[in-house]
Amino acid sequence: MSNLTAFLDYVKDNDHQDAFIQRLSDAVAIKSVSGDPSLRSNVQDMVNWFEGQLHDVGVETQQVDLGYQNGADGQPLKVPNAILGRIGSDPKKKTVLVYGHMDVQPADQQDGWNTDPFTLTVDKDAGTMIGRGATDDKGPICAWVNALEAHKAQGLELPVNMRFCFEAMEESGGEGLDELIYTEAAKGDQGYFDNVDCVCISDNYWLNARSPIVTYGLRGIAYFEVTITGPGQDLHSGMWGNVVYEPMTDLVNLMSQLVRNDDHIMIDGAYDGISDPTPDEIAQYKAMDYTLDDLKQAVGGDVALSDDVAELLMGRMRWPSLSLHGIRGASSDDSSATVIPAKVIGKFSLRLVPPQTPEDIEKKVSDYVHNVFKSLDTKSTLTSITMTSGGLPWITDDTDWNYQAADAATKDVYDKTPDHTREGGSIPVVLTFSDALGVSCLLLPVGRGDDGAHSTNEKLDISNYIGGTKLLGTYLYKVAEADVPAKKPAGSNYGRKQRRL
Repeated sequence: MSNLTAFLDYVKDNDHQDAFIQRLSDAVAIKSVSGDPSLRSNVQDMVNWFEGQLHDVGVETQQVDLGYQNGADGQPLKVPNAILGRIGSDPKKKTVLVYGHMDVQPADQQDGWNTDPFTLTVDKDAGTMIGRGATDDKGPICAWVNALEAHKAQGLELPVNMRFCFEAMEESGGEGLDELIYTEAAKGDQGYFDNVDCVCISDNYWLNARSPIVTYGLRGIAYFEVTITGPGQDLHSGMWGNVVYEPMTDLVNLMSQLVRNDDHIMIDGAYDGISDPTPDEIAQYKAMDYTLDDLKQAVGGDVALSDDVAELLMGRMRWPSLSLHGIRGASSDDSSATVIPAKVIGKFSLRLVPPQTPEDIEKKVSDYVHNVFKSLDTKSTLTSITMTSGGLPWITDDTDWNYQAADAATKDVYDKTPDHTREGGSIPVVLTFSDALGVSCLLLPVGRGDDGAHSTNEKLDISNYIGGTKLLGTYLYKVAEADVPAKKPAGSNYGRKQRRL
């Protein structure tokens, strides 16, 4: 019996699958919400717990202190440690670096969850596991531990050397991570990233609920806040409405001129340098396994911008977008308040595609916002327009040996050749690894398009959790069989250190 067959047999065992589910349940129970300062100690608890899981399956680890960040109250706030790890040092084997994150988005049952978000609710009849972090990203990182357990428990030799980088601030800007990666990469053979041949990240999802994918591109991001002020204090609208210029009115008028309801960006120069899709490229999007019903199910309504699925996919993957996110300073309760706010802050972001950069977009947005505000002819003040975070887009060659290994593993496990996709979201750490190490990077998802990451009732299907465990383990064997060309020089990619979101 081959090692791969023995690995797969272990994962198929019902008792082992129950243990895998318990591992994820234990992970979900830790409230590792990095964006909530009151839960920061819980995030470190998650780091400690996960390091223990890695130790149990034979990984040598080191927690790395990432220092402090400025809290909302101006006081220093401890950043949870990152974990670096390694297993194997055979010079005859290839070396795979795995990245994942241990923190999650906020969740509260009062926000619409049907169950306690921090108790994994397992419904074997429905085949689902509901809980915050189930698919983003605790399920995938636990799947890696499952794959390692299946080898260690049977005394099976891994087909590759492995290196690990796990953080606990991905959902809150990845504080300190870029610096850690560049510093560790600079250590060469003396660091944890020694002799890495490729990077595999499982932090995205299938397009739908039936067909696996492999991802070779991500959009970048530029996040903005625009502040408008007026009177010296909040005012009563009954006394001062139709008497003074109102900052909220000016902000709404300004934000209405950023993007049309068909998602066309109105900022001058927003599409500069972006080429139209070729006929071959359009054909690739048309060939992807995706339907209007998939979109309706994923978003919960018939709200698509087009009936052309290829146009929708290109809108998500290869064109930039602008979304409005909120207004701070406005009344947010249900008391029918009639206050005219003296200061309001509008929040919006652009998702970027090559050749766009955050720096170039920052200037274009700033110039445009100032011009629009001037045209409003108001006595309110545009106090600031600030890009608070930014990250470059990433795209790479999806035909190299690493992608061939991922394709072969996916075909073995799911009996389907995966679609190759670009992702609409932003994971700047992918570009950081690619730039710092000069190796092939790919995203190999575990979860499905209907998992609801970041949303209420986030879930991961049991079939995807177990299938994902098989996929990640099988991928290692396919990597071991691949022919690897010489590495590119580090720092040669489209990218450099970026502020992350």
